[in-house]
Amino acid sequence: MTALSYSRVYGANERVQVGLIGAGDRGRHDTGNFVKTGQANVVAVCDIWGNSIDQAKSQWPAAESFGDHRKLLEKKDVDVAVIATPDHWHAVIAIDALNAGKDVYVEKPLTRTIDEGPPIVKAARVNNRICQVGMQQRSGQHYIQAKQQYIDTGKLGKITLARTWWHGNGYHLRKAPASLKEQPSNLNWARFLGPLKWRDWDPQQYWNWRAYLDFGGGQVTDLFTHWIDVVHMFLGQDVPVSGQAAGGVYAYKDGRTAPDTINVLLEYPKDLTATFEATLVPGITGAGIEFCGTEGKLYIDRGRYDFTPRGRNAQTTTVRAFSDIEVDHIQNFLDCVKSRKLPNGDVLIGHRSAQASHLGNISYLQKRRIDFDPVREEILPF
Repeated sequence: MTALSYSRVYGANERVQVGLIGAGDRGRHDTGNFVKTGQANVVAVCDIWGNSIDQAKSQWPAAESFGDHRKLLEKKDVDVAVIATPDHWHAVIAIDALNAGKDVYVEKPLTRTIDEGPPIVKAARVNNRICQVGMQQRSGQHYIQAKQQYIDTGKLGKITLARTWWHGNGYHLRKAPASLKEQPSNLNWARFLGPLKWRDWDPQQYWNWRAYLDFGGGQVTDLFTHWIDVVHMFLGQDVPVSGQAAGGVYAYKDGRTAPDTINVLLEYPKDLTATFEATLVPGITGAGIEFCGTEGKLYIDRGRYDFTPRGRNAQTTTVRAFSDIEVDHIQNFLDCVKSRKLPNGDVLIGHRSAQASHLGNISYLQKRRIDFDPVREEILPF
């Protein structure tokens, strides 16, 4: 059964009731930002590990706790499902939540595989649900300002290259604590694996799941998805025609299957290429995007943007970030829950940014150029 196609009308000061699915660090952080707006209550939390539930309950004692997301979704008083599980659970839980009549805020990447996106988009549209993907740059005020002032006005001229990079992200190097050497009695490992094939308890795969391609897409979907979404947002092209990648596990021979060093090149229909470069080795750090045009360059990251016009001795204009982009994004979602307008990081947008990243990973795994039909959104045969 799918949800009814109508949406209830919220009162001007009415709080949205939130159910958190995936109560780890990121899930609690996101949900804390919901509460920070003053427009949300946390009424339910769900996780496969009792310790995570306990930490969430210490913040929101009145919340009911669950070990199975389906039980949480049966609660009639849950308006919004916040999904912050590992990536391999995103599609299943998002579709279940949308079919249960919940609006959804789901962490990026929306999907673990390229084929999971269209069914989530369909579930959101069929059920008339608001579904926001956690790509917070879409709502960041300095991102919006930079686009308006330098992209929309044509001050960069013709943009032919968008360079992106994200080096030294330590979250992909997490080491499982000694306390997890033996599986905790209150941690449901089988439930954590979910749709994946069985393997015995492995604390490192649980603790640092981003390093394993069974659970996610490594640095490409975890990091590049953010940056390629900004490229899509600024330049209005969101479906590549080809993807190529090269990299490997060069430095961290710890059993990981996601590359510790990776380069991705995407080609878009209208005279544009976008690149991504990432390594975990400590010799280089930092993250950012450069839009390279015939009349100048625009650099942007989460802290600032710089515009440098072409020519010798050109003066760079710098603007610092002036809002909390994560709270901006959640506020946009809550506004859309009440107005029923599509949010800034709508599910279709989230699908296409994840899709672009997946093309890079597919190329890496298949060791070939991937040609893509931008109309049918299908990988072309050899």
